[in-house]
Amino acid sequence: MLLPVLAVLVGLVLLIWSAEKFVDGAAATSRWLGLSPLLIGMLVIGFGTSAPEMMVSVLAALQGNPGLAVGNAYGSNIANIGLVLGFVALIAPLAVHSSVIRKEMPFLILVTLITGLMLWDGWVARWEAAVLLVTLAVFIGFSIIRSKKQQDDSLVDDVSESLDSKSMSRGKAIMWTLVGLVFLIVSSRMLVWGAVEIAQRFGVSDLIIGLTVVAVGTSLPELASSISALRRKEHDMVLGNVVGSNLFNSLAVVGLAGVIAPIDAGREVLVRDWSIMTCMTLLMILFAFSWRGRPRRINRLEGGVLFTLFIAYTGYMVSIVVLS
Repeated sequence: MLLPVLAVLVGLVLLIWSAEKFVDGAAATSRWLGLSPLLIGMLVIGFGTSAPEMMVSVLAALQGNPGLAVGNAYGSNIANIGLVLGFVALIAPLAVHSSVIRKEMPFLILVTLITGLMLWDGWVARWEAAVLLVTLAVFIGFSIIRSKKQQDDSLVDDVSESLDSKSMSRGKAIMWTLVGLVFLIVSSRMLVWGAVEIAQRFGVSDLIIGLTVVAVGTSLPELASSISALRRKEHDMVLGNVVGSNLFNSLAVVGLAGVIAPIDAGREVLVRDWSIMTCMTLLMILFAFSWRGRPRRINRLEGGVLFTLFIAYTGYMVSIVVLS
């Protein structure tokens, strides 16, 4: 039992480190390639912060553990909203200025509802997973077009400041992108193996392990980057990371895993996990959306609500493991 636990712990530490290096390197490389700060913020950083979830879920699906893949995706979405956004808002209220992020939120709700329809029969078939990947391609295309038309946004300033604070040469940027990617693969393999072994030893499903240990672990890079952004007063980066990461988790993570192998999610994923994820997504949008065009803040009380929901959900999931 000691070896699987060590594999999970070492895998998580390596995953957090490699994810940070991969995101920093990819963002800097994209800047050298001439991508706009808005596009880097919308796609490169959003994609990069979801890289741990994608790597873990793809490897889990390839090894015949698709439950771990879908658990990782939806559990990470819950952790992103409750642990990352909720905890950061408890530290300091988050001012929401970016119109780009507010325009992405309705799309996030649409994607969430689509995944709910797919989970209705307890399965995510290959063609349904392919629909998610096509939707992702449409979102990327739309983001590229919008980044060319809209350059004046508070998110642009936040991304520019973040890139300036982590400036690196072209060669160094490419090196850290590749190094981060290699260690993402290595750490993901360790994490998946350890998580599956622990699930089998405790007699619980890999879905439960994916929704708890793996989901929280793969969300830690978002938490670290969000706290760093908060220190630099880049509030839109915090919310942008969460919204972008949740979009990529729902579309790319589930889509890639489902294309590799159909996912037997079970009815409980829709009733329990998708429902709490949807509830928290709606609350996030309600707290962040600027009604009547006035500046909006996610205050400490609202952050506390999101964080409390995450703690309650996680406590319930842990009780399932303990009582199994």
